[in-house]
Amino acid sequence: MSKRRYNSETAKQEIMEKAFLLFSQKGYTQTSVADISKASGYSKGHIYYHFQNKEKLFVLLAQRTMNEWYIKWMNKEHDFTCASDKLYGMAMHVLYNYQTPLLKGGQELASNPESSPESVKQLYELAVIPMGAYRAILVQGIEEGEFKNGNVEEWTVLIGTWLGGLCQLTNTQELSSLEPLFKKAVSMFLESIQK
Repeated sequence: MSKRRYNSETAKQEIMEKAFLLFSQKGYTQTSVADISKASGYSKGHIYYHFQNKEKLFVLLAQRTMNEWYIKWMNKEHDFTCASDKLYGMAMHVLYNYQTPLLKGGQELASNPESSPESVKQLYELAVIPMGAYRAILVQGIEEGEFKNGNVEEWTVLIGTWLGGLCQLTNTQELSSLEPLFKKAVSMFLESIQK
């Protein structure tokens, strides 16, 4: 019997694609390595070879998803001329891109006491990406004289937690109905930092 030949990088990408679909549909807990093996056509051994375990595979997919979120923002950021407009644009970006297919799975993994502390830490560290985007807007506003000098780190945490808190409403309300609330949050925030 001849061994199946395969391209290692192709195998890794195909496993990731199928795992993403399964985690999105079934969540983290309800998706097994056997499910991923069956869907991808690669053995469990291939999956463990490329990703070590289900947790590490999920974290890698979550990191890729957050990087895609950032790329989407960077592609639209140039549409806004000033920092205030960028904050409004960011609010809409957060609103319409918060509910990622892996969000539920990430919450499951992070709240599972059997999850490795390293994986949970890596998931929480994904917050650095949006926080960095908020910080960049705030720094631009100060540098261009639009915002007064202030504690950028504090402002970054405040706008991040405010938008993140509002995102909890996306579980129960239509996204378009939340637009005025997100805009109001930015308006109130801007009142305290604009010159």
